[in-house]
Amino acid sequence: MTLSVTDAADNARVLRAPLSLWIGAGVYALLIVFGNGLLNDPDTLWQITIGQWILDHRAVPETDIYSFTMQGQPWISTQWLAQVMYAKAFAIAGWSGPVVLAAAAIATTFALLTQQLSRRLGDTATLVFVTVGLSLTVPHLLARPHVLAMPLMVLWVGGLIEAADRRAAPSFLLLPLIALWANLHGGFVFGLFLVGPIALDTLLNAEATSRKALAARWAAFGFAALIASCLTPYGWEALLASRKILSLGSALPLISEWRPADFGSFGTFELTLLAGMGLALYRGVKLPPMRIALLLGLVHMSLSQARAAEILALVAPLVLAEPLARQIGRRNMFASSDEPIRGPLLSGLMAVLAVATVGYTLVHRYEPNVRGTPVAAVTELKKLNVSRVFNDYDFGGYLIASGVPTFIDGRTELFGEQFFVEHNDASGLSEPDNLFRLLDKYKIEATLMRTQSAATKLLDHIDGWQKIYSDGIATIHLRKPGTMHTREPAVDDPAIRNR
Repeated sequence: MTLSVTDAADNARVLRAPLSLWIGAGVYALLIVFGNGLLNDPDTLWQITIGQWILDHRAVPETDIYSFTMQGQPWISTQWLAQVMYAKAFAIAGWSGPVVLAAAAIATTFALLTQQLSRRLGDTATLVFVTVGLSLTVPHLLARPHVLAMPLMVLWVGGLIEAADRRAAPSFLLLPLIALWANLHGGFVFGLFLVGPIALDTLLNAEATSRKALAARWAAFGFAALIASCLTPYGWEALLASRKILSLGSALPLISEWRPADFGSFGTFELTLLAGMGLALYRGVKLPPMRIALLLGLVHMSLSQARAAEILALVAPLVLAEPLARQIGRRNMFASSDEPIRGPLLSGLMAVLAVATVGYTLVHRYEPNVRGTPVAAVTELKKLNVSRVFNDYDFGGYLIASGVPTFIDGRTELFGEQFFVEHNDASGLSEPDNLFRLLDKYKIEATLMRTQSAATKLLDHIDGWQKIYSDGIATIHLRKPGTMHTREPAVDDPAIRNR
């Protein structure tokens, strides 16, 4: 009888899996079912186009070939590897490819985050962090390069924090992560930046006698990480490209994802901040000085730029895990998250997900959201055989994918702060003179702007511009000198009126 009870218990344990495995599988399944949401950004179109160019030419771009305003100017793609991966996935499976690739990366990210947290915290605390993290990142979960780099960010930061918690230096085995990250997305600069404050946290909490040697090991690791991040086709230029983006100044707030957080309506981000402050006040949570500085820095980034909310969601839990574990209690030693991942279980679950993915993609069609994309307008535009088109910023990605040279597009670092601001002022008519100056300076032959934009409404009444196509999304105006919209106004002369 005892033997049978033991066998039953062992069988039950075999069926149990780490929490991280179930989180990863659940997130992946949700993203596959709602996969069209991953294609809600027009930038995905030009990312795939550039990736295909790299595959076709077996080289990475070094100058601009997609716009007519900056053609031939130096430009590098720090996201080249992610672009190649998306292009290859698209070539193999159509839009299902980028969806599955992005979903797998996101699911891996949250599985790794769960695994890192469950080493220190109980399942309940881990689930809270992961749920909040997923809620904060949802608005920015798109089939774009940054999601392919997210698993590397979790592994990199987790490795640094784990070394700090052990009062030790990080393993040099982490270096391939920063090298791969540098080829996937420009956010690797953030990973490099974190080495300094986390090293300082380690030194402040280490024994005084070991600080000198520990500082030397962290310095060596930091230097090696800097060298590893230059292992890209562009070398150290990738670092300079990231600096260009961060120096765009007044242009950044004009891009929705770079704008400061908006608290005009109650949302997940505000709820998270308020709940976090409330919990800290209620439980009297205490953190080491550098962990406080790190946390405040992450919050500041999130308040300054909406896109940084995902960094807060993924990095803050790793920063807080060990100090919280010492105060609210560590994980349950018998929790399911403590179970090792068994090969047969992992293989079986992956096989089930793979079969389910193939089955679902056969009956469900993924496609980008074209509700705000000028599909019909670009079809008409191509019939005009014009090469110098003044376009709306948001239309740039679709124009690149359609083979139409752009005036401006999402590669903001290429165009620079002044050009971007002038275009925004012109299209929004906050500086009306800018519109006519840019139209003349760049010898614009046609415009492709949002139908409801101020510039479109103005061109409807300007001589020399003829509206030749319009729908609910975009309007085309063609430069045509003979077109007249105005006439001399009648003179209200009382002498003439009284005759």
